[in-house]
Amino acid sequence: MKRFCLWFAFSAVFVAGCKKLDQTPEDSAIRSSVFSNEKGLELYANSFYDVLPSANETHRGDEMSDYGARSQSPDFLVAGAYNSRTSQGEKGWDWRKLRNINFFIENNVDPKVSPEVRKQYQGLARFFRAFFYFQKVKRYGDVPWINKTFKVDDPALYNGRAARALVMDSVLADLDFAIANISRSSDNSKTLITKSVALAFKSRVCLYEGTFRKYHPEKNLTATADQWLTEAATAAAATMQTSGFTLNTSAGEDASYRQLFTSTAPVGSEIMLSVVADANLAIYNDANWYWTSATYGSRLSFTRTFVNTYLNIDGTPFTSKPGYQTMPFVEEVKGRDKRLQQTIRMGDYKRINGGTPEAAPPIFSYTYTGYQPIKWTLDDTKYDGGSLNVNSISILRYAEVLLNYAEAKAELGTFTDADWSKTIGVLRQRAGIKGGLTTKPTVVDAYMKQNYFPDVTDASLLEIRRERGIELALEGLRFDDIVRWKHGELMTKVWNGFYVPALDVPMDLNGDGKLDVCFYKVMPANPVAGVNYINVAPTINGGVNPQRLSNDTSGELTWLTTVMRTFEAKNYLYPIPESDRIVNPKLGQNPGW
Repeated sequence: MKRFCLWFAFSAVFVAGCKKLDQTPEDSAIRSSVFSNEKGLELYANSFYDVLPSANETHRGDEMSDYGARSQSPDFLVAGAYNSRTSQGEKGWDWRKLRNINFFIENNVDPKVSPEVRKQYQGLARFFRAFFYFQKVKRYGDVPWINKTFKVDDPALYNGRAARALVMDSVLADLDFAIANISRSSDNSKTLITKSVALAFKSRVCLYEGTFRKYHPEKNLTATADQWLTEAATAAAATMQTSGFTLNTSAGEDASYRQLFTSTAPVGSEIMLSVVADANLAIYNDANWYWTSATYGSRLSFTRTFVNTYLNIDGTPFTSKPGYQTMPFVEEVKGRDKRLQQTIRMGDYKRINGGTPEAAPPIFSYTYTGYQPIKWTLDDTKYDGGSLNVNSISILRYAEVLLNYAEAKAELGTFTDADWSKTIGVLRQRAGIKGGLTTKPTVVDAYMKQNYFPDVTDASLLEIRRERGIELALEGLRFDDIVRWKHGELMTKVWNGFYVPALDVPMDLNGDGKLDVCFYKVMPANPVAGVNYINVAPTINGGVNPQRLSNDTSGELTWLTTVMRTFEAKNYLYPIPESDRIVNPKLGQNPGW
């Protein structure tokens, strides 16, 4: 934000000054003042950071995902509720930020600035152009390729969309240029683009594109999938070898993972790029308000199908335990991957209320499934009532690079025990898992195959996908993963919650001896004080009750089972907004929309 303030102040000074010039056109004066010195380039380049997602966009990034039950089904997944008209006005099809970048690239040619300095800022501009276009391609597939600034009467404004292959080749070229020319090698604030950030981001882009081409043969790009996967593995390996980043282990296996998401200052060992709050500038995020409000956010909660994928602490699948299907919450969360206790309310989790730590089991005014997230929230309740959070929000971290490397190598068929040990092994070791850390698995997990990826026969790849889901949960990458793997059907899975053994029997959710919740069809005459009573009768207030038990009087909690979510082939891309197609019919429309 400080950079943005400087940029806007700088721009205002130039505009005010140029109005006094009698002979030099205003845009020429600005151009000369900005592009003739390094300070001008630096201040202009600060405006590029607006391309990055905001803190709130990032911590809400998995609002639409397969593992999250929420207050309402997303319109995008409800038949007839989303189309090219309803998509109008969304910022997905907004091109204004691209013009700012292209203007810089075109005009950063003044010989008064040394070639080395110009290349550094040119590299930064091309990184942001690649970032901008990657978001566009993920959302719309083929998009117009624009690498210059247009005047209002330029006929090229009404060109059609360029082929995905051309656009992504251009994105890769921009990233390679950025990596070669960005001179900044480190950044203590973790808010600036460095050479390592560009390398890590390249591994994300290339993994996405390589797997998308592999699993979407209808796009006729499968022949080049391995080229992109090789680029992904190479970029991730270079990041691992040269960046100096490591996994954070400073707080021990019980806290090091969550510390990444609740720390005020970014955890420098692992966080590569983040959005940082600043109380002095009144810059906050709304993570607590969003994740603890019964009305403000989507009340997103994890499903039991996903929570079942967290391993036992010995490294064996939880779903290999006899009777796991009917295990009550207080028992099922014990002895698991330590990331579970750092991601949801469970066990001895406490919140601070007026300075006093208090037991905080799942609260059903916030959660539909019982698996209530805490990953982005601060434990003091004083942050709950508005945009008050001071924790930094990670956009890119080293753990993802390890996962990108592992997945790219597995997809290429070159994944080794050594690769497993330095990627999945170290991630699980940080999470307290004791077994299976040094050699890749050879047996396919039946639960993962049946419930998630029936087309995957490689045991290592299946475990890498399990690990990716757990490690990166709620970090805004899940829907992208589902799209590139071509597993949209996961978006329609039942939103299920924890197991309820019986009606009218209060449950202790955190093992502290106090009863917390009871599920009923008829409210008891003498309810137990302090217990939250949840109605699971078939009807409520004259309508269908959205929260039920799967076996009517016992079973898993279910939510919104009467609202049918659908995922068709067309949902792998978004529609081009109708208003834009009216202005430029050459844009066409994505299939099915």
